Amino acid sequence: MKKDIITVTSPLLPSLEEFEPLLKDIWERKWLTNNGHYHKELEKALAEYLGVEYISLFTNGTLPLITALQAMRITGEVITTPYSFVATTHSIWWNGLKPVFVDVDPTTGNLDPQKIEEAITPKTTAIMPVHVYGNPCDIDAIQEIADRYGLAVIYDAAHAFNVKIDGKTILDAGDMSTLSFHATKTYNTVEGGALICRDARTKKRIDYLKNFGFAGETTVVAPGINSKMDEIRAAYGLCNLKHIDSAIAARKKVAQKYRAALTNVTGISMFNERDDVTYNYSYFPIFVNEKEYGISRDALYEKMKEQNVLGRRYFYPLISDFAIYRGLPSASKENLPVATRMANEVICLPMHASLTEDDIERILTLIVK
Repeated sequence: MKKDIITVTSPLLPSLEEFEPLLKDIWERKWLTNNGHYHKELEKALAEYLGVEYISLFTNGTLPLITALQAMRITGEVITTPYSFVATTHSIWWNGLKPVFVDVDPTTGNLDPQKIEEAITPKTTAIMPVHVYGNPCDIDAIQEIADRYGLAVIYDAAHAFNVKIDGKTILDAGDMSTLSFHATKTYNTVEGGALICRDARTKKRIDYLKNFGFAGETTVVAPGINSKMDEIRAAYGLCNLKHIDSAIAARKKVAQKYRAALTNVTGISMFNERDDVTYNYSYFPIFVNEKEYGISRDALYEKMKEQNVLGRRYFYPLISDFAIYRGLPSASKENLPVATRMANEVICLPMHASLTEDDIERILTLIVK
């Protein structure tokens, strides 16, 4: 008889007891969306918690990426990573721009700054890096390149909720950063997201763009879309914010157990943790070297699945391998050797606050010979 399923993620959920009074209040207010009471409260609470000044809430994590490119009026080519969730590149395509893929750094999985510089052309106007798995990009090197060539930098920080370097948020890096509050993320509003910018004028433009471009009852100033977060999810998010610190602490303990057990397993590698970084433990990726480990990544993945332990090959395949993008010159495997290897070797192990000691032992027993 198979054991219970251990899922790769499990959502942080507030108790019904604390959520129900907020729902009752929403019902009494009869204001379900359009910058309501809880929407305003969540923006204020998140800005304070994350240590940022200007944050705009969205209904999911993809629309902030699309809107950031619109808000900055980006044109031409955008340098980005093939090693991410496909929404990163989709946001570029939806704006009628050309994504240019460059390879990643093997120590972080993030864009390699040297490769960024090599890919810049007269048509390049922006860089869209991703803090992969919550690992901070080399933000100083990326900013130096951006400043030298006059490029915008928009960070896809979907995995980087409250990640810090030396106690300072990385969400202030570049010109803008986006967050995802999808149910699979460390902090969630069921579905949701946010866009962080640097000044009040830009926030106002973002808020116009996410509400059809309305700047008043009868004035439309931009071809905006409808991407506002509703009151129910904002209230849910306020409840979850009360529990996020304990959830991250629980995730950290899981990560520590994984790291301790897998450090000396031949053929299994992991990203190193930096002492100056405060992580949120969104994911725990391992990389399987078939020659050294004895079986392939896919064989280990299937072995785990047979025992109801659900890992995820995240990110596999590369975005550049999908039919819609693989015709781009920058999508060739010769251009992306590190990203290609990582995509072929990665498994993200189950990572969430509700994993038990027995769950962790079950998972590790399948990996450690």
